[in-house]
Amino acid sequence: MNDLEEAYGWMNGRSGNRFLQINMDRAPAGTKDWILAKGLLEHGVGWAKLVYDGSSANLSEANSIRTRLVHVEEAALFGSMVCKGFNFPSTLTRLWSAIVGKVGWSCFFALDGDNPVGTATMYQSGTYAWLGGGTTLPEFRNRGIQKALIKSRIEHGLGNNVSTFAVETLAPAVGEPNISFDNLRKVGFRHAYHRKSFKL
Repeated sequence: MNDLEEAYGWMNGRSGNRFLQINMDRAPAGTKDWILAKGLLEHGVGWAKLVYDGSSANLSEANSIRTRLVHVEEAALFGSMVCKGFNFPSTLTRLWSAIVGKVGWSCFFALDGDNPVGTATMYQSGTYAWLGGGTTLPEFRNRGIQKALIKSRIEHGLGNNVSTFAVETLAPAVGEPNISFDNLRKVGFRHAYHRKSFKL
C-alpha cells in the first residue's frame, strides 16, 4: 500500500490524464477500500502483461521486413516517429530521443527499402528485458512490421544473454480486435497477468 500511496501522491494535482495500474489479483488486502476512498474510477480494459521464456525460443520463421538498430545521430527521427505512431504530443519527442544510445537501451527501426517506417525499444537489465515503443507509421500498418520488430528484439536479447522478456499491451476485450496482443501471442509470449487502470 505504501507504493500506491507514493504513486498517488506524486500524480495527484498534476495536469493531464493520470492513471494508476494495479494487478487486482495480487494486490494487498485493503486495496479495493483504498481505491474507493480515493475516488478512483476504473478506466478502459486495462493492460495485459506478457512474458517470453528465452530458453524456449523458436524464431525459425524468416522475417520479410528488414530491421536495424537506430544510430545515435538518428535519435531525433526515432523520437518523432514514436510520437507520430502513438499519436503522442510532439513535446514527448525529446524524451523518446533521449534513450537512443543510453546504457541498457536498444532502439530499432523497421525499414521500407532504406526508409524507417516502424520503431521499437528494448531495455535490458541482467538477464531480463522489457520491450516497448513498438509502433508503425499509419500508412505502413498491417504489413507485419511489428511482428518483425518483436522477433528482432528477441534475437538481439538472446544474443546478449537475456532469458526473460516482458511487455505490456492493451488487454483483449471480447469482440474487439487486438493486433498487438495477437502478434505477441503468435511469437510465443504468454499472458502473465492483467492490470486494471484507475483514473485520478
